[in-house]
Amino acid sequence: MFVKSLKLKNYRNYELLNLTFDSSTNILYGDNAQGKTNVLEALFVSGTTKSHRGTKDRDLIQFEHDESHIETIVEKNGIDFQIDMHLKKNGPKGIAINKIPIRRAGELFGIIHFVFFSPEDLNVIKEGPSGRRRVMDLELSQLDKIYLNNLFNYNRVVNQRNSLLKEVGYKEGLLDTLDVWDMQLADYGEKIIESRKDFIKKINEIISEVHLRLTGGKENISLGYESSIGNMPLSEALKKYRERDVRFKSTSVGPHRDDLCFKSNGLDIRKFGSQGQQRTAALSLKLSEIEIVKQVIRDTPVLLLDDVLSELDKHRQNYLLDSIHDIQTVITCTGLDEFVNHRFSVNKIFHVKNGTVAKEN
Repeated sequence: MFVKSLKLKNYRNYELLNLTFDSSTNILYGDNAQGKTNVLEALFVSGTTKSHRGTKDRDLIQFEHDESHIETIVEKNGIDFQIDMHLKKNGPKGIAINKIPIRRAGELFGIIHFVFFSPEDLNVIKEGPSGRRRVMDLELSQLDKIYLNNLFNYNRVVNQRNSLLKEVGYKEGLLDTLDVWDMQLADYGEKIIESRKDFIKKINEIISEVHLRLTGGKENISLGYESSIGNMPLSEALKKYRERDVRFKSTSVGPHRDDLCFKSNGLDIRKFGSQGQQRTAALSLKLSEIEIVKQVIRDTPVLLLDDVLSELDKHRQNYLLDSIHDIQTVITCTGLDEFVNHRFSVNKIFHVKNGTVAKEN
């Protein structure tokens, strides 16, 4: 699968944009704050309905406009798919596949699969657990529609349960209704935990070899799932901590409180690893994600590399570039030196300046 073209209207700093991509390597270069990342973001939104930055739809639309439009043409198994997305400031987004509107975002998943790699991903290990949960959720949501549905329902129930916990202080009679929410929460939550553990198991089958190569055979790595409830069933944990939840007016246990643990040679990298070790582990994780996607969808994903090369040393740059030669890649950078020095074959080069993109080769 690969992206053939992208059209934007009133999106971020682009009034109008029409780009045609090569099925191999595409580079967008230019100074900072010119709109390079916005192109990658628009591609990611067209495949997942969400921004990698976690931005709301209204913030993707140009200030003076109420609507924005993204059109992406994708080729999969020799068949073209046109994905149209209308973003609105004061309403839900509209999505159409081959000009036929779809009701649920889940219907879009599976047509194109993106793996996004940004400088923020290199810091995923040293930052808070929400970033690590997001890595799992973004990848699993693209790979598994059932997971996406469970996650959506789980988040909805958590929000409703938290609203109820806030009201219980004024209306004690509402306490009995918590059982209904707890049943639903336990059901969706257990399924999410199971899917995440399975995902980590698959990652561990791949990441060890990748990490050994990246570190010259010096370091082993393994991932572990840190559950907020240990081995206790979620239904029991919700009962056990109910009093605490009522007191603090918030749901304190469940997959929304879980975390990922990275261990290198038996040591927790999050606590004891150097910045270099943490970044190498993050790079190993991203490269393993690409391999898992290949295995699951039996096709290659589209890789979006947002100014990552400037954050890596020469050895890691070379390893990354060698790993992606067989998949469509859209790369942003401030200069072309890294690719010239590496003798990396670039099929299309675009120069980005103030919301305009010019093809250079």
